[in-house]
Amino acid sequence: MGLKDWFGLEGKRALVTGASRGLGREMALALAGAGADIIITGRTQDTLDATVAEIEALGRKAWGIKADMAEAKACETACEMILSEFGAVDILINNVGNRIASMPIQEETLETWQQSLDMNLTSCFLGTKVFGAAMLERGEGGRIINIASMSGLIANRGIGGRDYETGKAAVIHFTRCAAADWAPHGITVNAICPGLFMTDTNRGWNERRPDVIDAIVAHIPLGRPGNPPEIGPLAVYLASPSASYVTGAAYVIDGGYTLW
Repeated sequence: MGLKDWFGLEGKRALVTGASRGLGREMALALAGAGADIIITGRTQDTLDATVAEIEALGRKAWGIKADMAEAKACETACEMILSEFGAVDILINNVGNRIASMPIQEETLETWQQSLDMNLTSCFLGTKVFGAAMLERGEGGRIINIASMSGLIANRGIGGRDYETGKAAVIHFTRCAAADWAPHGITVNAICPGLFMTDTNRGWNERRPDVIDAIVAHIPLGRPGNPPEIGPLAVYLASPSASYVTGAAYVIDGGYTLW
């Protein structure tokens, strides 16, 4: 087999949630570059349209679905609508997630806690449930990639809102559980755990709390944040035939931050 056979995604259809910008956009573009047609979701029509145009410029088909996947009911409705309209996908990347607050545990409200878990964990469960069920029914296997975080493995310095770390840790273990359940059906389920990438969100953090970003960079052995396009090849690998014997794994891509 040549490299194209191992890493090519021609004839595959992928759904990448929360992919109108940031790391989701980079993964969607990388999958398209490997030959897949792409469905993306996002909350802003302008960024959806821009990313769809970028994918189409690579010669692939692309569809943008406007939906707030961070809200549980809206996420479920969007997943069911996409499945009804497009059918089962070959590749699913559950990418919805963010840190919405930074406060001490004793000051966090139940509302904020639940909002964060819905965004970071429930969205992952719902996407996996809906599209995983379709993969099972189709009987041709599939690839599910859940975007967790290095924060699911550590407690970050200088940041409150431990709902985020908790949700991402749960994503990692949910990944392992789904992988165990569905391995006999040829469906692999893996997680990617990004460290600090300078996305729009983290550039915003850098403006509000440069001390937090500086503290993270100071403890990265490679000495810098990640560049968003650097996550794309890992997503392609996990989605491709080359990862056919990989399931239940959590791939950390953090410049070495969690080594110390």
